[in-house]
Amino acid sequence: MQSMSDYYSAIQLRSDRWSAMREATAALARDPGGTRSDKQIEKINQLFESLALIEAYWAFPGVQAFDHIRRQFEHKNYEDVAFAVQRITRALTTGAYRRRHIPLERDSADAEEHEDEVIQSIEARALAKPYFEVMIVDDVNEHQERWLKSNFSRMRRFEDPFHYETVVVPSLQDALIGILFNHNIQAIVVRPGLIMESKVELSILTRYLNRAGGIDSIEALLPEDYGPELCRLIAKVRPELDAYLVTDRSVEDIAGLDLGICRRVFYNQEDFLELHLNILRGVQARYKTPFFTALVEYSKQPTGVFHAMPISRGKSISRSHWIQDMGAFYGPNIFLAETSATSGGLDSLLEPHGPIKEAQELASRAFGSKQTYFATNGTSTCNKIVVQALVRPGDIVLVDRDCHKSHHYGMVLAGAQVVYLDSYPLNEYSMYGAVPLREIKHQLLRLKAAGKLDRVRMLLLTNCTFDGVVYNVERVMEECLAIKPDLVFLWDEAWFGFARFGPTYRQRTGMNAANNLRERLRTADHARAYEQQKTELEGADEETLLNTRLLPPPAARVRIYATQSTHKTLTSLRQGSMIHVNDQDFKGEVEASFQEAYMTHTSTSPNYQIIASLDVGRRQVELEGFEFVQRQVEAAMSMRRAIATHPLLQKYFKVLTAGDMIPEQHRESGVQTYYDPEQGWTDIWDCWEKDEFVLDATRVTLAVGGTGWDGDTFKTDILMDKYGIQINKTSRNTVLFMTNIGTTRSSVAYLIEVLVEIAKELDELLDDASIMERRGFEKRVANLMHDLPPLPDFSRFHDAFRTDQITGEGDIRSAFFLSYDEKNCDYLELDGSINEALESGEDLVSASFIIPYPPGFPILVPGQVVSKEILGFMRALDVSEIHGYRDDLGLRVFTQEALKQLAKTNAARLKLNDARHK
Repeated sequence: MQSMSDYYSAIQLRSDRWSAMREATAALARDPGGTRSDKQIEKINQLFESLALIEAYWAFPGVQAFDHIRRQFEHKNYEDVAFAVQRITRALTTGAYRRRHIPLERDSADAEEHEDEVIQSIEARALAKPYFEVMIVDDVNEHQERWLKSNFSRMRRFEDPFHYETVVVPSLQDALIGILFNHNIQAIVVRPGLIMESKVELSILTRYLNRAGGIDSIEALLPEDYGPELCRLIAKVRPELDAYLVTDRSVEDIAGLDLGICRRVFYNQEDFLELHLNILRGVQARYKTPFFTALVEYSKQPTGVFHAMPISRGKSISRSHWIQDMGAFYGPNIFLAETSATSGGLDSLLEPHGPIKEAQELASRAFGSKQTYFATNGTSTCNKIVVQALVRPGDIVLVDRDCHKSHHYGMVLAGAQVVYLDSYPLNEYSMYGAVPLREIKHQLLRLKAAGKLDRVRMLLLTNCTFDGVVYNVERVMEECLAIKPDLVFLWDEAWFGFARFGPTYRQRTGMNAANNLRERLRTADHARAYEQQKTELEGADEETLLNTRLLPPPAARVRIYATQSTHKTLTSLRQGSMIHVNDQDFKGEVEASFQEAYMTHTSTSPNYQIIASLDVGRRQVELEGFEFVQRQVEAAMSMRRAIATHPLLQKYFKVLTAGDMIPEQHRESGVQTYYDPEQGWTDIWDCWEKDEFVLDATRVTLAVGGTGWDGDTFKTDILMDKYGIQINKTSRNTVLFMTNIGTTRSSVAYLIEVLVEIAKELDELLDDASIMERRGFEKRVANLMHDLPPLPDFSRFHDAFRTDQITGEGDIRSAFFLSYDEKNCDYLELDGSINEALESGEDLVSASFIIPYPPGFPILVPGQVVSKEILGFMRALDVSEIHGYRDDLGLRVFTQEALKQLAKTNAARLKLNDARHK
């Protein structure tokens, strides 16, 4: 039996313990007097001991049922125990307990009468009432607990839209453990009898308690403050939940308190019917999907279609003799719900006032924004909308150089003056990390020294990066606002939409950090700290400012935008994305221009199916996002552990750790790896709270250079063609496995099986290899793992595309459109004429975006000087896809004549500007 320290989460521990219990009790029931019976009995006793500690946090099977089974075991009723355990395990695995009562006694159980949940159709399962659990927090005896549960049970009505069961815990700490452990909990009833400390002592549960944060600050509380404080703590950990506070304190005492997620306060003695109705109403508020419901209702209406869309209502398909297979494949509902109408209960995405507007408001609540906008053509378009709405021609924008190409094109469209920021390189894996805060502050201070801070508009960063490097978002914004108090932030969270629904991850999202900043800037403590630091830093040089954690002024404006690819990390159809806004100046300054930008880039015929899926996806994460994200992280952690502890896999593969992907100076916590075979699991809360950068555990980057295959070959020829495993990110010697909320433990197991099979085949191949074949293999490995070209930094914009020579911003728009005239451009061969041009001493300037896949970001942008380092990197790349580069012609550059003419024009413009200034 695995040690508890082998488990990353209590959910996996619980699942595996019940499975082990089923096997052990079944074996004992088959042969109660056999030679192995003593060992089986000892094992079952150990399983009962470990399960007893965690079953108190779940309503099914419940503490009373669990204790009854244990007594049956002590009385040697082994067949009854085996039957009950088998039913429990099956119900937990299939989720059957969510939809019907599970009898555990053999004489009353109708095991075969009920259709197994696994084989029920989706339609049949959709008709069942959704199930959840309510946690009651009160220190009561067994008799009082039964009384509480029976009172809630008596309130149930046939017409209730949901079904719930109750679980009772005694203390504030138990409540926090419970909501982090039991994903079924949707509401908490906090009664006045709760105590502070839990009686449970189990390291894996203590790890959960640590993630709640703020525990140390409550030790001095009076008992009457435990309830309100619990509501506040739950709001930090699982803000989507509802709490109901039962108190014997006066109205006056409660009215001025911050009660976190508390929806209603009941005084003295709770009214169980009112509590029941409030609990159902609270869950219903999250369950509602305004647009999806409207679309379903619309599809049921008899409609005469006299607008553009022959496919609407499926008419063009049902009348066809040649495309019936399409109708059979998709089914009728998708066509019944297909329309371009904005009436009949529907709404317009461009000017929503009905169900789309309400759906966006619910999404705003779920993701912690002030406004949320849906997009049906991907996050690439979302990025351009935000940039166009906020950036005016000539504004300076600081941009992560290896961000998604949509941002670079957004700079072109907006006419921004771009300052590219270099991320730290990971040369040994041919990938970049993220932009250090020191680099961002340096560029801002440089612009301030040049008198250009008033023109600096926006900082644009990718959080988290494709490879999983996550910023300390709140700290970045704090220190940047200390230099530029009205700076706008655009966080590209295309791969991070799920993060809102995991307590550890949430703290590093743009919206959460924005809300924290807004709250902190209003406090008297912050104002005092700011004034003290302001005095201490009077006249400080740049080096001092770079080495100091700067505080923003209390009057700083919090202006945060986040774009998320909902379809990439949550449930949504392809290209379903969201823009989240938390901008204090949005209403007064941005709303009109944002609406224009939204109109510019949004189709007048948006896909209603995508909008409906965004609506339903929001419902899902508000009700079960916590569970799904938790399981996603568990799957990735299981993968890490399996590879790190398998002796054969270690020969050819390595999972890159935080220590491999984040330099030591950016890891203040000192955490190097999330799992160590000797020390077990690391509690990642500490590093996620402190470090400048952290590694998203849901992305598992596997170094495959030890196999002799480069990343692209391993992805295509081995994983996809041979085993049907799909991935979409590689580097020269790595492949990226991204878990998501749909990843199962079975999927992880299959991947491990495949990697083991590959390793075995390599072992056999090398055993039979000749000396020369083995040397060839070793040379390929050395080439992939050691002889790697250094990643080039951004060189510079050519003088013709810079407004002055002091700071580094460049006019990417002018360069982009200058290349439209072919007379301004020439092509140079990478291994031919380009060498002669470089030797002549003249600057070579790119006329195009040059984007190799991998790594998938521009190594050259229009107007950028081509350096020897960039050319060396391009020559060393052995990838088949380089966007913007033509094998038949070469690298597209500006002619020297075009550059000289543009330089003259710029010089004249600068001279005129200087004269006006004087």
